[in-house]
Amino acid sequence: MSLFAGTGIVVKIVLFILLYFSVVSWAIIFYKLLQVHKANKESDLFLTFFWQTKRFDAVSAQVDRFANSPLSVLFTEAYAELKKVVEKGEDKQDVNIFTTDLGGVENVARALRRATTSEITRLEKYLTFLATTGSTAPFIGLFGTVWGIMTSFKGIGETGSASLAVVAPGIAEALVATAIGLVAAIPAVMGYNHFQNKIKVLIAEMDNFSTEFLNIVQRSFAKK
Repeated sequence: MSLFAGTGIVVKIVLFILLYFSVVSWAIIFYKLLQVHKANKESDLFLTFFWQTKRFDAVSAQVDRFANSPLSVLFTEAYAELKKVVEKGEDKQDVNIFTTDLGGVENVARALRRATTSEITRLEKYLTFLATTGSTAPFIGLFGTVWGIMTSFKGIGETGSASLAVVAPGIAEALVATAIGLVAAIPAVMGYNHFQNKIKVLIAEMDNFSTEFLNIVQRSFAKK
């Protein structure tokens, strides 16, 4: 606090900016930890339930139990589209979902792609801020340090003394900005990389589930 009190107005502004970046970054990190943990846990539970149940209507009736799972969202969207296709086919006395006039299985595939894109966007929300903090905070801190050192040398010129006792306090105060910049940037970079890896796993699970869902649909209706 004594170092902060001794800094100039520009360095103080820099430190407040870095403090803001740091506080928001930690808030995002804790939020994403909870979100990704729930997504992973409920996705595993949903997959187990899905393969054990073996009926789309039964899965749909219980899907709200897995609200935080991106896979449950994919299933909900795809199943809703599948029901529309089947209902149209029944209206036309044709339950073959491969007919081009109904769109067929391609409609279900599009619904899965839309849901996947939506879930990826939701999972990646706020990660841009972590990336921005990790890449810019050190430079903002460096700017504060450079400005503080410039002010210190200006003071040296005005006093005419370059002794260590005169130079050291000013430089120490200026270096605080770089230190705070690193304190803000390092957790943000680590958090960003961690969540990107976790989200890649979830994306792979969504792709696999989409493929399996379409395979089930094709096998089921190919028999009709």
